[in-house]
Amino acid sequence: MQKDLPPPYSEATAPNVGFNLPPNPAQPPPPPGYVGQMPTSHVYAGQPVMSAPAAFGPNSATLTCPYCHKGVTTVVRAESSSKTHLFAVLLCFVSCCCIPYCMDSCKNKNHYCPSCNAFLGAYTN
Repeated sequence: MQKDLPPPYSEATAPNVGFNLPPNPAQPPPPPGYVGQMPTSHVYAGQPVMSAPAAFGPNSATLTCPYCHKGVTTVVRAESSSKTHLFAVLLCFVSCCCIPYCMDSCKNKNHYCPSCNAFLGAYTN
C-alpha cells in the first residue's frame, strides 16, 4: 500500500522555519512586521473550582465539576483518616477502640462528583 506523497515545495513556498501550517482561527494574527515565533498559550485542565481549604463543608456542595464541567451537587463519603486511627489507638487503652470507626465526626468528609466520580476536595474537622 503506497500512499500519495504531498507535492514538493518550491523555493517560493518553502517555509524558512517549521512547517507551513494554515492559520489558527483561535489565535490572532501576528502584528504587521513581526518576524519569529508567536508565543503559545498554555491551558491547564483539571484545576479545582473551589481551591480554598475551607471551601467544602461536612454537607454536599453545589458547584461545577472541573473534570466533566457539569453542574453537580457533590456526593459526600465519610472516610477514615490518620486522626481516626489515632483516636482508636488512644481509646484502645481506655475502652473499645472501634468507636472512632463508627462515628462520622472522627472521619474526613470527602467530596466526589456524582457524574464522573472524581475527587473534588475534603472537609476535615
